Amino acid sequence: MHPEPPSKRKPALGFIFITMLVDVLGFGLLIPIAPRLVQQLQGGSEGDAAHIVGYLMAIYALMSFVFAPIWGSLSDSFGRRPIILLALLGSGIDYLAQALAPSLTFLFITRAINGISGASFSVAGAYIADVTPPERRAAGFGLIGAAFGLGFIIGPLIGGFLGKIDIRYPFYAAAALTLLNWLYGYFVLPESLAPQNKRPFSWKRANPIGTLSILLRAPLVTGLAAAMILINFAHFGLQSVWVLYTAHRYQWDEVQTAASLSTVGVTTAIVQGLLARKLIPVLGETRSLLFGLVIAIFAYIGYGLATHGWMIYTIIVCASISGIASPALQGILSKSIPANEQGGLQGGLNSLSSLVQIGAPITATTLFAFFISAKAPIALPGAPFLLSSVLCIVALVLAIFLFRKYPLSTTQAPAEIEADVPATAEPASAPAGK
Repeated sequence: MHPEPPSKRKPALGFIFITMLVDVLGFGLLIPIAPRLVQQLQGGSEGDAAHIVGYLMAIYALMSFVFAPIWGSLSDSFGRRPIILLALLGSGIDYLAQALAPSLTFLFITRAINGISGASFSVAGAYIADVTPPERRAAGFGLIGAAFGLGFIIGPLIGGFLGKIDIRYPFYAAAALTLLNWLYGYFVLPESLAPQNKRPFSWKRANPIGTLSILLRAPLVTGLAAAMILINFAHFGLQSVWVLYTAHRYQWDEVQTAASLSTVGVTTAIVQGLLARKLIPVLGETRSLLFGLVIAIFAYIGYGLATHGWMIYTIIVCASISGIASPALQGILSKSIPANEQGGLQGGLNSLSSLVQIGAPITATTLFAFFISAKAPIALPGAPFLLSSVLCIVALVLAIFLFRKYPLSTTQAPAEIEADVPATAEPASAPAGK
C-alpha cells in the first residue's frame, strides 16, 4: 500500500497539533520523574538530583535554541513535510533510548538529542502559516498555545502515573505516541510549502545568530520580537517558581500543585485553542495583543500579592484570557515576512524562546530565594511575579509605540526583505489593519 501523494491531500492541522503536543510532552513528562531517575542513575541527595535536573532542562533548551533555526531554514528549502517527519522519527527513537539510559551521561546525551528533535516546533509553526489565510493566521497560531496547555497537563500526568509503576515507563509511552504519530503523518500529511516559495538553504540564515537577521530587517518586526522576549521571560519565570512559591506561601502539597497546573493547562487550551479563533477576528490582532498584555499585567500582580491559595484559581481563570496576546503577536509577525521565509521566522522566534528558557528560571528562582531570605529588606515571595508584571508593562508600552509609529496598514514586507526573495516567490500577504 502506497500513501496518497502529499500534493493531493488536504492540510492536516490536526496532525500538526498532535506533533506540537508530543514536543511539549518531551519536556513535561520529565518534570515529576526526573529527580528519582537521576537518583537511580547516580545516587546522591534530593538536592543534588534537583541541581542536575536543572542542567537536563537547560541542555534541552540550549539544543532547541541552536537547532530551531536550522530546522526552519531546512523546511524553507525542502518543504515542511520531510523535516517534520524526520524530527518525529528522531524523537521517537530518542525516547526509547532515554527509557534504556544506563548512566547519567547517556541521559544527558539523549536529552540533548531530544532538544534537537523538539526544535521542529518552528517547522510546525511555519506549516500553520502556510495553510492559514492571513486574516485567520493569528487564530491558527492559537493551536500552539493549546498544545502547550494540554502538553503541560498530559506530560506530568503521564510521568507521574506511569512513573509510580516504573520510572522508565513514561519514556516508553512517549516513544509509542511519537512513533504512531510519525506513522500516521507519513500517510496523511501533505506538503504545505508551495514550490515557488522554496529557497536555497544557507548556513548563514540557519544559525541562531544569522536567523535573527530576519527579525532585524524591519523596525516593527524587531520591536515586536523584543516584546515577545519580554512576554516569554515573564511566563517562563512564573513556571520556574510556581511550585516553590505555592509551597512556601500556601503550604500546598503535590496534589494541590498538580491541580493548579492542570487548571492552567485546561484554561490555556480553551482560550488559545477555541476562544482565540473567535475573539481575535473580532478585536483585531493589535487590540488582541494589547488587551492580552493588560490582562497579563494584572494577573501577575495578583499572583504575587494573593494572600490565600483559593485566590490563585480565580486569577488563573481570569489570566487565561491573556493567552490571546501570543497568537495575535505571531500573526502580526508572520504577515510581515515573505512566504518563503516563514520557516526562518519561526526558527528565529523559537530560538529566542529557548534562550529565554535558560535565563528566566535562573533569574526568577534567584529573586525568589533572596526575598524569602533574612537578607531581604522585606519578605516578598511574590517578587518574581511582580517582575513579570513589570516586563509585561514594558512590552505593552513598546507595542503601543510601535503600532503608532508603524501602522500595520503600511507594514508590507519592506524592500530589504523582498530583495532576498526569488523572483518566482509569491509576495508576502498584506498585514491586516488595526
